Amino acid sequence: MTTDPCPPAQELRVLDVTLQPSGAAAPVGYADTLATTVEGPPSLPLWCIWVEPALGQEPDRWERRWLTAVDAAIGSWSELVPIRRVTDPNRAHLRIERRRPPLRRLASGWRASNGRSLLNVVAARRQGKWRLEPQVRVLVSPELRAPVLQAAALHELGHGFGLWGHSPDPGDAMALHQGGTPVLKLSARDRLTLEWLRLQPTRFGLPSPAWGRRAGQPAPAEPRASSPHGEREPPAGEK
Repeated sequence: MTTDPCPPAQELRVLDVTLQPSGAAAPVGYADTLATTVEGPPSLPLWCIWVEPALGQEPDRWERRWLTAVDAAIGSWSELVPIRRVTDPNRAHLRIERRRPPLRRLASGWRASNGRSLLNVVAARRQGKWRLEPQVRVLVSPELRAPVLQAAALHELGHGFGLWGHSPDPGDAMALHQGGTPVLKLSARDRLTLEWLRLQPTRFGLPSPAWGRRAGQPAPAEPRASSPHGEREPPAGEK
């Protein structure tokens, strides 16, 4: 009998596990900027992802543009990360939603963004077994030019797959401050950093009955908070 690689969640409990600076002096790419958790980096051997479908049977012009850009971004990361697409969000570790992120209040005032990534760490029971999992929502605004939309999706998916930090190089997909041209391809530094991350020890994805005994709250419909690592600055001149 073939094992379902993306079984539905029977129960999810949100744990009090948050991102924190890693303090690692990693010589690879921009790994020294990445946040981690006390359980290790929130990364999985296989990611099950759900992409919000069109509202109707056939996507309209704007939905098609959004879906095409998101598909291109997923295709770029799939060269490095094992990914399975699912049609049921209850089977997903990561959900991509066609939604403008809410304004964020900063000391300088309210700020808009093209995309945002939101992380909950959960104890998940699937097929009767408990595992520690990242549950990620990626919000990508549909109100963008096609190249900007693809760049935003590429960047936010990088956070979702575990790169909770930013590169100082504007030519990298994970740069906080990108130049005037949207970055649509992963750079060598992006690739090296993710490859390094996926080699680090982590307890995410490992089955253990202990996760079911951890005190936690039922998973809310909305993640509790976004990380400051889960955004990027728009390219110069971008609205």
